[in-house]
Amino acid sequence: MTSNVLDRNSISELILGSSSLIESYLSLDEQLQPNGFDLSLKEVSRLTSGGTMGSGPDQRTLSNTEILDFDREGWLRLSLGPYLISFNEIVNLPLDLMALGRPRSSLLRSGVSIHTAVWDAGYRGRSQALLVVHNDQGYAMQRDARLMQLVFFHLTQPVSQGYQGRFHGENL
Repeated sequence: MTSNVLDRNSISELILGSSSLIESYLSLDEQLQPNGFDLSLKEVSRLTSGGTMGSGPDQRTLSNTEILDFDREGWLRLSLGPYLISFNEIVNLPLDLMALGRPRSSLLRSGVSIHTAVWDAGYRGRSQALLVVHNDQGYAMQRDARLMQLVFFHLTQPVSQGYQGRFHGENL
């Protein structure tokens, strides 16, 4: 088998099949794309402290965060700067798939970026990403808005051991 990107039909089969590739999605019809699956906004947090990255896993600390409140209509106005976002969906990657996340182009066209890490084969969890508002006019977003497309890649062969890091099972 060669490594390739999954198409809409393949992703749909994995979501609706026994593997449950993605759980807790809001609308399969809206979120399923030709070459990926849109993840939607659950919550936004402000970073309230610094973090560290040492050479070993025990020398790493995450920044503290504070969850921001949406208004009565589900909107949140963000100022210039970085935010930690959490997604509604739970991702369950089998040992022969990995994924990369890319921001929706509407965000980029308004001066907002999303930064992610690799979703390794075997990962399970409700992921987070870094959202940065670069536009000095700020940006408003609504709860459950589709923000990022997850693109899935078949590996040339399954990994013998899936992701075992500290974020396995995160936010479940």
